Amino acid sequence: MTEQHPDFAYDASLEEMKRGYIETEYEYVCVCCGYAAEKGIIYPHNGVLYESFRYIQVHIQQDHGSVFEFLISQDKRISGLSDVQRRLLAQFYQGKKDAEIQKELGIGSTSTIRNHRFVLKEKERQAKVLLAVMELLHSHEPDAAGLPPAPLRSKVSQEVNKETNSLTEQEQVLSKYFPFGTDGPLETFGAQEKHRLIIMDEIARRFDVEKVYTEAEVNGILEQVYEDYVLLRRSMVDYGILSREEDGSSYWLTPQEGENSQMTNRREELKQLAKEMKTEAGVYQIQNKENGKRYIASTPNLRSLNGQQFMLNMGSHRNRRLQEEWKQYGEDAFAIEVVEKLKVPESNLFFDAKDALKKLEASWLEKLQPYGENGYNEA
Repeated sequence: MTEQHPDFAYDASLEEMKRGYIETEYEYVCVCCGYAAEKGIIYPHNGVLYESFRYIQVHIQQDHGSVFEFLISQDKRISGLSDVQRRLLAQFYQGKKDAEIQKELGIGSTSTIRNHRFVLKEKERQAKVLLAVMELLHSHEPDAAGLPPAPLRSKVSQEVNKETNSLTEQEQVLSKYFPFGTDGPLETFGAQEKHRLIIMDEIARRFDVEKVYTEAEVNGILEQVYEDYVLLRRSMVDYGILSREEDGSSYWLTPQEGENSQMTNRREELKQLAKEMKTEAGVYQIQNKENGKRYIASTPNLRSLNGQQFMLNMGSHRNRRLQEEWKQYGEDAFAIEVVEKLKVPESNLFFDAKDALKKLEASWLEKLQPYGENGYNEA
């Protein structure tokens, strides 16, 4: 499965994230996938009519199980939680006792579970402090537009560079750490701070100053340089050589003093375009490769499919027959794949995406008949 970025969740406040939707003037937006229920519209579901306020809650339950399940289904880079912690939290959420959890997950003893509870409580306290610190940081000395001032290369980086501006010293450092030339791989990441800065400034040359990168693109560039590309990326951000959005959705070279303002504006345009990239809706299947049974469903955001896998691994999927066989056969016996993406017409003023998605799902249910012995769907 591909990595997911819960972009809508990151845009939400803490309270909005907890309740599962953002309320705007015209609609309610799901924080899990970005699906919007327009105010003033009545939505039918399973023979019942719902106002948009109630329907967005039905949508969250139907498509994501709960906001809790969606959030803990995100990987460690997003949530900060290890796989063991995510599995434990899922068990805690179901109200299971320590002895039941120990038996279910096969982790140490009940005292081990209690220790994990303590560690999670510590993380909770640390998260509160960090949240307060970051909110204070963002509110400090706003500029005339009400936004924090644009970051410049860190003063540490600039000062150290002044100390190491000798061309001879830079050449010596680069030849030491790039034995095959600066276009080749990095042998090791220097222990001395000024050596690291010389290395990172050299690596920065591989990035286009006018381009905004996704995290995957940054990783792809840095992976060619050094095997521990995560350390490299983090260091370049920490030292202010690379800047990024808080959610890690985009990266760019940090502007230096005197940088052309037109270039900065172009970067902001590219960042905005990256944010406005629309999610894709479609139909997917979860197929048992051992007996051929299928489960067919649709989602307004195909990027959230890893949530299905996570719910099945946690034993909390809404389809009980699928859940039972997932546990019986194991994760490796199943394949989760997109069957068809919803095609949205260029002129979509009167296009009802939700209705079209329902019809697309119905056509695949009719075609594959995943009922009874053939699948897990309810007829």
